[in-house]
Amino acid sequence: MASAPDTGDDVFDQFLENRGHETEPVGWERNYNKLQCPECMALHDDGAAACTVCDWEP
Repeated sequence: MASAPDTGDDVFDQFLENRGHETEPVGWERNYNKLQCPECMALHDDGAAACTVCDWEP
């Protein structure tokens, strides 16, 4: 966004991208009709706000 302030994260993200790392935000994955934690792969109902197994939060 052109009007967003430059926080320095853009520079860090570019540094990581240049070295082959992904910098996109991580969110829940989908597994059929459930949400799946990207850290521990536990399944949760659609309304989950955090993983009850590993405490991961999107």
